[in-house]
Amino acid sequence: MCGRFTLEHSPEVIAELMDYEHGDERAETFPARYNISPTQPIVSVRREGEHRVMRLLRWGLVPGWVKDPQDFTLLINARMETVLQKPSFRGSVRHHRCLIPASGYYEWDRSGGIKQPYYIRPKSGEPFAFAGIWSEWSGPDGNLIDSGAIMTEKANRTLGKIHHRMPVLVRPERYDDWLNTADFDAKPALALLEPIQEDFFEAFPVDTRVNSARNEGPGLVQRITLAAKNNGDDEADDEQMTLF
Repeated sequence: MCGRFTLEHSPEVIAELMDYEHGDERAETFPARYNISPTQPIVSVRREGEHRVMRLLRWGLVPGWVKDPQDFTLLINARMETVLQKPSFRGSVRHHRCLIPASGYYEWDRSGGIKQPYYIRPKSGEPFAFAGIWSEWSGPDGNLIDSGAIMTEKANRTLGKIHHRMPVLVRPERYDDWLNTADFDAKPALALLEPIQEDFFEAFPVDTRVNSARNEGPGLVQRITLAAKNNGDDEADDEQMTLF
């Protein structure tokens, strides 16, 4: 799964990667974030007409048919294997696909009931794009909520040492096809999402302060030595694990 991620790279770097035509000011000036959590704003790129545009979404998809978002389960991830079978997702994957730029993400190893966070990022240090879906919800008072979810798949052999699921990435050469809901139906679009190569990511343990969504800052993505005592919050646990 993917329950926390980062967007450390500058708006200029993300603009070069995403090659979008325009966007709303809040998305284009999104600050560096090191602990993006569910229900918070996330940057997305989608297609409007013939152009890519950058928009903010709320992380946690709310389908348009929901009566009250407060009573609806928070949907932060969508399994690629079953996304077309789920009423909450199938409309979005057919008509509302997007890219969600990121610098890395966190995953927790819970071996033996212990909860140790790992930061997972490209070995190249470059940003990348999650495969995302989005939806627009309109309330009876005219209130609009654009929300989204991140697609996930079975983890590859390397990352499976930490967790059995991982987010789905879209390769840059597939951006246009993934966003093009007019010419690419859901099934062929999903078929474009090839598994990422085994050595694309690196993973290392980080301080348990990331366990709390209240904490922010570049210190959260600093590598730690597991033999040392973590100085995290009440949720913190220590663990030994072979790194890769």
